[in-house]
Amino acid sequence: MRTLISAYERIPDSVKARAEEIYVIDDASNDNTYYAGLGYKFAHRVSKLNVYRNPHNLGYGGNQKRGYRYAIKKGYDIVVMLHGDVQYAPEKIPELIRPIEEGKADMVQGSRFLGNPLKGGMPLWKFAGNRFLTTLMNKILAIHLSEYHSGFRAYSCAALKKVHFTRLTDDFHFDTEIMLQFLESGLRIAEVPIPTHYGPESHVVGFGTSVRYGLNIIKSLIEYKLHKSKAFSLSSRKYQLTTSRSRVRS
Repeated sequence: MRTLISAYERIPDSVKARAEEIYVIDDASNDNTYYAGLGYKFAHRVSKLNVYRNPHNLGYGGNQKRGYRYAIKKGYDIVVMLHGDVQYAPEKIPELIRPIEEGKADMVQGSRFLGNPLKGGMPLWKFAGNRFLTTLMNKILAIHLSEYHSGFRAYSCAALKKVHFTRLTDDFHFDTEIMLQFLESGLRIAEVPIPTHYGPESHVVGFGTSVRYGLNIIKSLIEYKLHKSKAFSLSSRKYQLTTSRSRVRS
């Protein structure tokens, strides 16, 4: 609850001035996040800050879907996903959106691995798991990204309209599946370095959840490869829409 206000206040004034809207979607949490956000909005008279609450939990991916559909419906140019636990630095939003504004990318992720994630407090087991999955994905996809598992991202809304993100999982591996959709659709993915921060206020999923996440990543990769081989009709629907070859920038 307190981190939500901190995350908002750390967004640069230049971003707040240019943004059409800064919106929070509370995924049916059992704390007072929704009311804290509303209270802050009215107490500080922040007209651009809007707070919404899902009537039931949509899941990590499902909540993102709602947020992206909302941005597309409103006709926005760029949407940024920022977690409310301040694990990712709001101060880096200008760097995150710059490649899209300059016409060099359709999606940009903040990469902790372009810096020193262990120095920022990333648990060693999470570091090792991330490295393993990233190496595996780079090998299978024949591209090179420094990581695939950052939750700090900016998307061109025009690009989001070209992929079927509503067909993807509602679970944590949504982030990976939408990257696969972007790759399949020939959309450009870029990375910018961001600091790593794991503090007492950060939400860190447990080891068991991380193992399940990793297995789901491998499952999604298998589905994607079967789709590429035209061997799996359900996966073909998930990753449908192929244009030119994807380009990756870092």
